[in-house]
Amino acid sequence: MARPPRIWISNETPAPGEVVRVRAQVVHVMESGFRVDAEGQPIPEDLLTGFTAMLDDALLMEWLPETAISQNPYIEFTFAARHSGRLRMVWSDGSGVADEAEREIRVG
Repeated sequence: MARPPRIWISNETPAPGEVVRVRAQVVHVMESGFRVDAEGQPIPEDLLTGFTAMLDDALLMEWLPETAISQNPYIEFTFAARHSGRLRMVWSDGSGVADEAEREIRVG
């Protein structure tokens, strides 16, 4: 993954119970392995294989992307802010590369 993920959070200091919306995009080629290059050689598969979002130790979301996902995938999810903590998002791909982003959420 070439660049850090882009993250947008609707409110990093939500009221208790407020719904927080998270938008995230990671730069990734998402090559399916079904295409060939200009010389007719197969382009190797390079796909994201997982995404997790956690608030401290609590799993908020898990996503297992497949070959039909476009390049530079964008994901959006919501959660109810019940307690403060560190929001941690991790993208991983088939070659073992992982990229992550973190934000502090302070429930007020």
